[in-house]
Amino acid sequence: MFRSIGFGLLLVSVIVHSTRAEDAVVENVVFAIHGGIGLDKVEMTPEIDKRVRTELEQALRAGFAALNKPNATGLDAVEAAIRLMEDSPQFNAGRGAVFTHDGRNELDASIMEGKTLKAGSVAGVSTVKNPITAARAVMEKSKHVLLVSRGAEAFAAEKGLEIVDPKYFRTEERWQQLQKQLEEEKKRSQVRGQESGQETTGIPERHLPGFSFGTVGAVALDKSGNLSAGTSTGGMSNKRWGRVGDSPIIGAGTYADNEACAISATGHGEYFIRYCVAHDIVALMKYKSLPVNAAADEVIRKKLKAAGGEGGVICLDNKGRFYPSYNTEGMYRGCITRDGQVQVRIFEQ
Repeated sequence: MFRSIGFGLLLVSVIVHSTRAEDAVVENVVFAIHGGIGLDKVEMTPEIDKRVRTELEQALRAGFAALNKPNATGLDAVEAAIRLMEDSPQFNAGRGAVFTHDGRNELDASIMEGKTLKAGSVAGVSTVKNPITAARAVMEKSKHVLLVSRGAEAFAAEKGLEIVDPKYFRTEERWQQLQKQLEEEKKRSQVRGQESGQETTGIPERHLPGFSFGTVGAVALDKSGNLSAGTSTGGMSNKRWGRVGDSPIIGAGTYADNEACAISATGHGEYFIRYCVAHDIVALMKYKSLPVNAAADEVIRKKLKAAGGEGGVICLDNKGRFYPSYNTEGMYRGCITRDGQVQVRIFEQ
C-alpha cells in the first residue's frame, strides 16, 4: 500500500504475517533513522502506529533537508534528525527520556564519521538540551572521545550549547512508568524479605509498562561519499549506580567506517557492549567481505540472539544500501533514497 506524505515523497507499507522474514536491502539510500525496538504487534494500537509514523516522517524530512543544503555533511543530517527526536517527548531520548531509580533523567549520545573515524560522545548528562550536539562538540572541539556527567555538562556550557533545567526532560508518562516499576520492586522485596531494588539495576525500554518509543539513531551517506552515524538515549528506566549502556560507546551502539557502513543500534545495551555489535558488523564486512545484510544478521540474529540479547541496528553501507536487522517482532525505522522516496516501517519488511 502506498500513500502520499507530502513533498513528493512516498511512504511504503507492507503487511506480513507469522514469523519475521529478513528485510530486503533498500538500494540508493542516503539517509535513515530508527526510533527504537518498539511494541509487540499485540500491543500496537492504531493511535500509537500513527504517532510512530508521524514522528519518524518528520525526523526523516529534517535529516534529508539538512543533507541537501550546500556544503552539508552527513553529520549535519544525523544531528538534525536526532535533535528533532530528542526534542520530542515521544522518544526515550532528550525530553521524554526514562527516569533513573532516583528520579533523574540521565542522557547518553554519540556521533561518528567514517572518513577519519573521528567520534564524540557524552554519557550521564542531565542539563544539556541536545546530547547529540554535545557529542558532536566533543568530536570537533576537544581532543577527547567520551565525556561524562558533570564534566560533559561543563564542557557543553563552555562551548555555548543550550543548557536547561533538569525538569525540562520530565514527562508524566515516563514518571508514571517509574512509579509502577518501583511499586513492583517493593512488592517483590516484601515477598523475598530483601531491600527494595537490591536485585534491580534497570529495565530495558522494550519491557516498560506503556512503552512505545525508544532510543533514536540515524545514519547518512553524503554527497562526498562519507558515512556518518549517531545515537541518543535515556537508557534503562529505573537504572542505578550511574549505569551507562551502549549508545555512547563507539563500536557498541554507534560506528561509521567509509570502507564498510554506518550503524546505529537499539536494544539491551549490556549485550551490545559485550559483543561490540556495531564494530563487529563492520569487521565482518571489511575482513570477510560479507554484504551489509549478511554481516548485520550474523551479529544480530545469530550471535546476539543466541546470547539472549534483544535489539537491532540500522546499517547503511558505502554504496547506499540500507538494511535494518533486529531479533524482535519489529523496529521503528525509516529511510530516504537519493531520488526522494521515503519508507517508514514498524513490523513490515
